[in-house]
Amino acid sequence: MTDKQLQQLVEQISLEFFAKPFKHQATFNSRLKTTGGRYHLASHNIDINPLMLTEFSRENLIGVIKHELCHYHLHLAGAPSNHRSKEFKSLLLAVGGSRYAPKTSKAKPSAKLHHYRCLDCGQRYDRQRLVNTTKYRCGKCHGKLQLISA
Repeated sequence: MTDKQLQQLVEQISLEFFAKPFKHQATFNSRLKTTGGRYHLASHNIDINPLMLTEFSRENLIGVIKHELCHYHLHLAGAPSNHRSKEFKSLLLAVGGSRYAPKTSKAKPSAKLHHYRCLDCGQRYDRQRLVNTTKYRCGKCHGKLQLISA
């Protein structure tokens, strides 16, 4: 799919599901790695991760486009368009857009965690970096920390 075909698809989805025209640019952006798409507040343009089409189905791509169009139309209407606003959630549910984009092959694997336990109170701590247990203590009771698993 080309950028021109994507533009036509976004315009069609906007008219069909939102009953409003999409008057800006929609393009594929191969620099997006962990997100399905991005709505630009300043220019009102939409970027779509091309992996949403190549690694997943067309329905998934349409769900991501609906998600970005929710941001677009709410922002232009002056309503809150962030993910946690009730307006965004209700509009997304009404049009059937994707709440989250699936993990792509380019996404980094999650960091390995080191698990610690306080010897006095039993408080557990999960950290990405190793902690010097001779220098640092429990934040709750100042007890000695013990590495459970790395």
